[in-house]
Amino acid sequence: MTTIPPFPFPPTYNFPPFFTPQPNTTTRQSQLEKWSSLIQSWCRHHRQYRLSLIEAVETPLFHNTALRKRLDLRDAREVIEWMTKSEEEGGGGRRAEWISDSGSASSSIGLNGAGQGPKTVAWIWWRRPEEWADILVEWVESTGQRGSVLTVYELIQGEGAMSQEFHGMDTDVMLRSLNVLVKRGRAQIFGGEGQEGVKFF
Repeated sequence: MTTIPPFPFPPTYNFPPFFTPQPNTTTRQSQLEKWSSLIQSWCRHHRQYRLSLIEAVETPLFHNTALRKRLDLRDAREVIEWMTKSEEEGGGGRRAEWISDSGSASSSIGLNGAGQGPKTVAWIWWRRPEEWADILVEWVESTGQRGSVLTVYELIQGEGAMSQEFHGMDTDVMLRSLNVLVKRGRAQIFGGEGQEGVKFF
C-alpha cells in the first residue's frame, strides 16, 4: 500500500482572509476561484470523486488549525454551489455537481437550501466526464483495444490500466464518462448493473 505524500497547500491557505467571504464582488470572485482550485487539487491528490461537506469541514481542506480558521458548512456549500455553475452564469465552470439523495435522511435540517434537498454531497470534477472520456479513448487507441470488449471492473481495477489516472475510479464516474462515449458513437455499454461490459469503436 503506497502512502500518499502530504498535500501541498497553496500560499493563500495561510492567509486568514481566505477563510472569510469577501464583500467586494471582484475579490469574492477571485476568492471563489482559489477555493475551487484548492478543492479540485485536494480531491485529485486524494483520488476523491465525491466530497461530503459534513465530513470535509472537519478536515484540513476547510479547517486550517494553525490559523484557527475554517469554512463552516454554509460557507463551504456556497463555494461548491459556485463551482456547479457555468462561467456564463458567473460560476466556476461546472467543476462540481450536487449529488441528491445521499441515502441518509439529511442531518442538515435547518440549513438553507429549502426544497432542494440537503446539498451536502457533491461530485468534484477535477476532470469532467467529457475529459475522462477523451482520456479513455486515448488509452483504448494507444493500447490497440478498439473493437474489443472490456468490463467496467477491468477498466477501473484491471492490471492493464494500473498506470492510468482513471485506475481506481469511482464506478459512477466511470459510467458517466463511458456514457459520454456512447453519445459520441465511440462505445457501447451492455450487461446488468455491476456486470457492465463496454465495447469501444
